[in-house]
Amino acid sequence: MKLLHTADWHLGHRLHEHSQQEEQQLFLEWLTTQIDTLQIDILLISGDIYDTGVPSTVSQKMYYDFLINLQKTNCSHVVITGGNHDAPGTINAPKALLQALSIHVVGKATEDIADEVFELTVREEQVIVAAVPYLRDQDIRRAVAGETFDQITDRYKTALVNHYTEAATYCKTLQKENTPIIAMGHLFAIGGSTSDSEQNIYVGTLGHIGAEDFPETFDYVALGHLHRPQIVGEYNHIRYSGSPNILSFSEIGYDKKIVVLETQKDTIKQIEEVTIPEFRKVLRVKGTVEACIQKLQEIDTSTAILTTWIEIVLDTTSGMPVDNSEIAKVAETLNLEVLKVTVKNERTIKGLEQLIDYSQSVKELSPVEVFKKKCEEQEVDLAEHPELLDAFQEIIQIVKAH
Repeated sequence: MKLLHTADWHLGHRLHEHSQQEEQQLFLEWLTTQIDTLQIDILLISGDIYDTGVPSTVSQKMYYDFLINLQKTNCSHVVITGGNHDAPGTINAPKALLQALSIHVVGKATEDIADEVFELTVREEQVIVAAVPYLRDQDIRRAVAGETFDQITDRYKTALVNHYTEAATYCKTLQKENTPIIAMGHLFAIGGSTSDSEQNIYVGTLGHIGAEDFPETFDYVALGHLHRPQIVGEYNHIRYSGSPNILSFSEIGYDKKIVVLETQKDTIKQIEEVTIPEFRKVLRVKGTVEACIQKLQEIDTSTAILTTWIEIVLDTTSGMPVDNSEIAKVAETLNLEVLKVTVKNERTIKGLEQLIDYSQSVKELSPVEVFKKKCEEQEVDLAEHPELLDAFQEIIQIVKAH
């Protein structure tokens, strides 16, 4: 049988206030074709279907249209888990209806671990899937009055590891001979490489677990949350599929992928990465104003389906303020759009008006970045008081959870 692992679709995501609906729709159409062409039997989606807990009707339609179109393919089962961006209620709401279509969803941690485990059969072959969603602190850790921060950290990590151990133990009770056991997860595993687009989903290092913390029972661990496709540490069977589309300019420079697994005689025989087409070019151009203009004019957009998006990184080593109006004029004549202009030496930029000109407005900053800048302005050294940053991140997670 064949399984496909993907994650972090972030439907509804906007890159610097520009909708990514077009490339997201193209990805879903491509994925449907791949599932049909590769004769995929089971699809695993490891969290962050949506970019926000309250997705737009357009994002929801894309999601449900995709699931409906899957019924025309070879795919027999779909397993979907909630991520930190997903509202558990939104993911779980159609659970009963989707179950009738062999689509299994787990939006949040369940009281009975059996509700997170699925025995899936395809042509007399079987696989067991532990569909572990993003594990929120309040869902798995029992609070104790008077706990210190270190105690909270230790207790949560222990609860997280115990959750996977409990799932592995239950899977073993269902296993017949050497039936493959696959775990899903949405978390940060130590050793993973991040980009600028992932939220810090834990307070400090709360919840960061190592690859060795996953029980050996699992023959493959299908992870979500980190947007770069990668193997965790030296464990070839523990992988992030990554996000299908670029969600930040920091994600430029590597291919986006899905992971395809093939089992034979109760063994995972092959793990293969499949590169996702670049539906929209997202590029970074560096240099002086003159150099950037020349590079923009040299970009080939003749075969581009969608408008190419650009980040300009201006060289201001001269120490003089830079006028980027010429860049905007040139961009208007080409099939591309400059979404962001940054500078190497930001000290040359002063005043709110210039900050906005260089796309350094507050709306582009995450709440944590704004907090850090405010602390810097108030001369509060976060290196000396890391508990302040941890407390702020905890507040953010509480607000998002509600």
